[in-house]
Amino acid sequence: MSWSESLVKLATYEVENRQLRLAEIAKRRVDAEIRLAVMIAEGEAEAKRAGQDAESGWYHIGYADGLRIRKAALQAEIDAIEAEERGARDALAEAFEEQKKYEQVAENARVAERKEVNRRDNAELDEVGMQAARRSAGRAA
Repeated sequence: MSWSESLVKLATYEVENRQLRLAEIAKRRVDAEIRLAVMIAEGEAEAKRAGQDAESGWYHIGYADGLRIRKAALQAEIDAIEAEERGARDALAEAFEEQKKYEQVAENARVAERKEVNRRDNAELDEVGMQAARRSAGRAA
């Protein structure tokens, strides 16, 4: 395996790792958003029940305050995960750029190698042709 193929392989591995990391972060964000949606639904159900039952209404104020605090904490967690996700997306984009650079270097090396092989082949054919011409000229003389 050539050095350029090794670089491409390493860059591909890095891209795959960053894709997995991004997927894990996105899953954590979705899970947190689902927990927030459930929390909001529970709060709405509790408010509805408090409106129907006077005794529940007394406890609803404390529940609503606690819910507001928990929602704020969960929203802060979601915001932090979103920032982490943006960073992971940027890192993935950089990894893709690096991979493309290495792939381009590898392709350029392959093209240069093909050109060199063709040049050598043509030089050998030219030499064989010149030797044949010399032999023909030597026989004709």
